[in-house]
Amino acid sequence: MMRLIRHFLSAATFLLASTAPAAPPAWLPASLPPMRQQEAIRQEWLKVRLERVLPPLMRKHGIPMWIVANREYNEDPAFLSLVSPSAIAARRRTILVFFDRGPEKGVERLALGGGGSGGLYTVFRDPEIEGRELWGESQWALLRKIVEERKPEKIAVDISRTHAFSDGLSAGERELEAALGPWTAKLVRAELLPLEYLETRPPEMLPTYRTMQQIAHAIIARAFSSEVITPGKTTTEDVVWWMRQTVNDLGLGEWFPPDVDLQRPGMPFGSPLGDRKGIVIERGDVLHCDFGIRALGLVTDTQHMAYVLKEGETDAPEGLKAALRNSNRLQDLLLSRMKPGKTGNEVLAGTLAAMKDEGIDGSVYSHPIGDHGHGAGPLIGLWDRQQGVPGRGDVPLVPNSWFAIELQATTPVPEWKGQTVRSAQEEDAVLGEDGTVRWALERQTKFHLVR
Repeated sequence: MMRLIRHFLSAATFLLASTAPAAPPAWLPASLPPMRQQEAIRQEWLKVRLERVLPPLMRKHGIPMWIVANREYNEDPAFLSLVSPSAIAARRRTILVFFDRGPEKGVERLALGGGGSGGLYTVFRDPEIEGRELWGESQWALLRKIVEERKPEKIAVDISRTHAFSDGLSAGERELEAALGPWTAKLVRAELLPLEYLETRPPEMLPTYRTMQQIAHAIIARAFSSEVITPGKTTTEDVVWWMRQTVNDLGLGEWFPPDVDLQRPGMPFGSPLGDRKGIVIERGDVLHCDFGIRALGLVTDTQHMAYVLKEGETDAPEGLKAALRNSNRLQDLLLSRMKPGKTGNEVLAGTLAAMKDEGIDGSVYSHPIGDHGHGAGPLIGLWDRQQGVPGRGDVPLVPNSWFAIELQATTPVPEWKGQTVRSAQEEDAVLGEDGTVRWALERQTKFHLVR
């Protein structure tokens, strides 16, 4: 009996040890809460978005009813931001119906299929067999019944030629047009409603996002140090895989594989040799990374610069520091022009004009960020579309949104015999409710130094 008891105690100890979160490494300044707490945080965010963000947006855009219809593994881009984090898919077919009953009664939330997202939706099941999920014609018939009872003046669905985030109604799900019968005449394109719902960031999300920024910055700082890089031996691909393994070991996700590249005298940005993977890092090299992590349904996007010190050096050459100052200045010019109500194309044009006036050679290609890396909202340029982005750049900036401030400045460096160095930077920023822009954490103003 004692042997059996010891066996169960040993198994229990192993189970607790295997499920407890591992202690973060000493070099990491912050960590995220355990998964159970993360789930509760995300559920509270969902409640805030459904109760505080969605209703005013429906009224702003004159939409009394919004229908989001999708099938398992072919979800509407907005779907996973409308349901609990435990919902991994649309569950056969899930039809979400939002109906505005007015400011006093609020927006009614109905789920025809799927779950109730922790009580945030009224869930409908098959009326003929208790407990059975809706399926097929009975599901469409119930949708029509719900519409007929509420008699909305407009019914918005997610169809858009411009914005992918507003184009979630698949060809197969357009069966709802036949199901709605005469109510099909009330269908309109939701267009800006899902776009702005996904774009709007409740302030409650920001503390967690700042922690994610701290983690991302710390991983980059560690990657661009002598703890990871041995000049003359370590390759750029070695650094990439160290970053990827570290993200995995910390229990995080990556929204894209990181990239590490370098520039050196005789090997400018964009040269065939410089674009090659797995180049050995040497002293005197300029390094650059593009890195993003995923956690709690959010993503980050960061680009930093580093310099590998030569023997006897204690800092980067002045010409390289000037290159970094130019990209910092371009950040200032952009942020000062980001105002709610201005379109992405207007912000881009104003920033590039100011950049030209100050004699900076650069480009701007910034984008919203949040639930998605290249998030919902106005584009502020693309790397190959500096004249503006029709459609996607024509929507206005809104308060309580986040942006990845992505850009580059190219500067001749005297110490490199006038060869230009491309200082590409990316930091996440917050456009607040009051219209001011600030960094989600902080920006890079000094090179990471590899000694």
